[in-house]
Amino acid sequence: MELSEFAGRLDELLDVADYADVDASANGLQVGPDDGAVETVAFAVDAAVETAERAADAGADALVVHHGLSWGGIERVTGRTYDRVAPLVERDVALYVAHLPLDGHQELGNAASLADLLDLEGREVFGEMGGVPVGQRGRLPEPTALDDLATRLAADLDTGGSPVQVLDEGPDPVEDVAVVTGSGADFLDAAVAADADLLLTGEGKGKLYHEARESEVNVALAGHYATETFGVRALRERAESWGLETVWLDCPTGL
Repeated sequence: MELSEFAGRLDELLDVADYADVDASANGLQVGPDDGAVETVAFAVDAAVETAERAADAGADALVVHHGLSWGGIERVTGRTYDRVAPLVERDVALYVAHLPLDGHQELGNAASLADLLDLEGREVFGEMGGVPVGQRGRLPEPTALDDLATRLAADLDTGGSPVQVLDEGPDPVEDVAVVTGSGADFLDAAVAADADLLLTGEGKGKLYHEARESEVNVALAGHYATETFGVRALRERAESWGLETVWLDCPTGL
């Protein structure tokens, strides 16, 4: 498959153009020639020296990630940026990036897949930026004790051995869950407005403790990496359905 066709299919699948004005990430093809060919694709959460080198070692023609290299533009290809770009260019590995489009996709996205894991019912869009979705909300099949839900998440997610941190400030058991993966602490007020029992996200901020306590809403912090492996895994399955060979590069951060 031509690289341009591969990138174009992903662009269309993920509605990348809809996020162009709201996402700091330069989504789509970030590194690579338009006339390249793709037979083997590596998938990872982060574009880093490790994932670039491992993709090249695996014989991948392209690396698809959630967190790419360009956030608001690249002024200089030096230092850490050079170290990350060099193995891609030197070993002819293209880089495709899908940040918010992969968070918010209501079927294949990180939040939707995490909702799948929890068997959430009656699901709907949760959390919007510039009119496009970044999360999903739904109800657990039955009310569940907060500690039991945290234990389940810790067992099912690739947390790198880190525990799921819980701010137990709302109703227990919980039923209505709002999900924004990665760094979703800023969506607490949206969870309050949606009358959710729990905001499930990856990592928090210092202000979140008091905000959750004062709003009487539970928060579960299951890890930025751990909550964002789902989308790239789903894209891997889609690429395989297109007849491409794939490789999964797992690099858990514990964060």
